[in-house]
Amino acid sequence: MAKIEQYAARGVFDPPTYSQAVKVTGGETILYLAGQVAYDHNGNAEHAGDFKSQARAALQAVKAQVEAGGGTMANIVKVNTYLTDIRHRAEYAAIREEFFGRKMPASTLVAVSALAQPEFLIEIEAIAVI
Repeated sequence: MAKIEQYAARGVFDPPTYSQAVKVTGGETILYLAGQVAYDHNGNAEHAGDFKSQARAALQAVKAQVEAGGGTMANIVKVNTYLTDIRHRAEYAAIREEFFGRKMPASTLVAVSALAQPEFLIEIEAIAVI
């Protein structure tokens, strides 16, 4: 089983909500999770206009994908999140804490002009090491 350590280099700000860096030793399997969105069972956008529901659905999909690959949310070492409206940042922080706890793995959050379908408000991709 992989040993996953979160850290920040000396002299670099260590934010309370995410890790500046993650060191993995002894890992044998790497999962690369494509961007997850709030899809319904037919591949259409779910929860149109409801950011909080879409964020939870996308994180639930990330959780399902990592578990299907044999890991847990604790095995995720990197997360990239794309928002179509940066004003949702605070709402997302509270929701992601439900899935990752107070301190996330290494992460990047950016605002984009659009996602694959105009109804999508958030997309989350991740890397896990098992």
